[in-house]
Amino acid sequence: MWAMGQFGILILAFLAFLGPAQAALQPNFYAKSCPNAERIVFDYVNQHVPPVPSIASALLRLHFHDCFVRGCDASILLNFTKASGNQTERVAIPNLTIRGFSFIDRVKSVVEAKCPGVVSCADIIALVARDAIVSTGGPFWRVPTGRRDGLISNASEALANIPPPTSNFSSLRTIFASKGLDLRDLVLLSGSHTIGVAHCTSFSNRLYNFTGVGDQDPTLDPAYAANLKARKCTTPTDNTTLVEMDPGSFRTFDRDYYANLLKRRGLFQSDASLITNSASKTFVQQLLRGPATGFLAEFGLSMEKLGRIQVKTGSAGEVRKHCALVNS
Repeated sequence: MWAMGQFGILILAFLAFLGPAQAALQPNFYAKSCPNAERIVFDYVNQHVPPVPSIASALLRLHFHDCFVRGCDASILLNFTKASGNQTERVAIPNLTIRGFSFIDRVKSVVEAKCPGVVSCADIIALVARDAIVSTGGPFWRVPTGRRDGLISNASEALANIPPPTSNFSSLRTIFASKGLDLRDLVLLSGSHTIGVAHCTSFSNRLYNFTGVGDQDPTLDPAYAANLKARKCTTPTDNTTLVEMDPGSFRTFDRDYYANLLKRRGLFQSDASLITNSASKTFVQQLLRGPATGFLAEFGLSMEKLGRIQVKTGSAGEVRKHCALVNS
């Protein structure tokens, strides 16, 4: 009994440390207000993602980009309106290649048909991201719910808060730390690049004009760079070709991404930067030496942490009727 009492005290202390916003998130938040909410999302995702598995990485990226600006509040989904006068996150440079907006809208409409005005767009983004990855064979992680939708979205904030693919390690670490994420989270969440594709414009400077004098990034494996130039991004101005972020394994959620980093085959400058810091590189090596299940479990914990960034709960924000518009 003493042990259980002490454990309970520790849990309460932990929740107090998290603060009222994070403590308000809870498993199955909609148990009474919309009992089948999570099942509705799960069923929709499992019906529509497996036939087009590439959308899974896009939905995960959407979740990441949302949480890094004003927290996980679905502000990335808002359209420009004359009333706000602001260009929204949706049209910011880091989000111009984001996909999945219409997918979230469709999930929202299915949920709304069953439980009008109950389930937030922010929770739908978080649940969809998790279920999409699981549906394609990736790891599971807990998604406590109870997020509320934000009322503000500014393109300038997206540009300032979402780390670009040209980031060095120092800037990555600073941005992640500002969101309450540590070095381990940085390395683990970067591991999401094990699936999906990227446009040439995200890294072509490494191939054609790294320092502004028509040179190639010397930290990039020369054979890999030559292959990219010959078969993928054949010109410096190619803005349509898609390239696998984890060549040979871009449909499988595994650790090959980290193996490629050590071979100097990280696609983005931000990827390559993970082995420029001794602590980060050591952790990459540890992930490769340990069991695959260890990476998947730790990735899940970092994803749950990501999903708690600056969430709005209680009376903060609102539950939007349509994800692209604040309620009138």
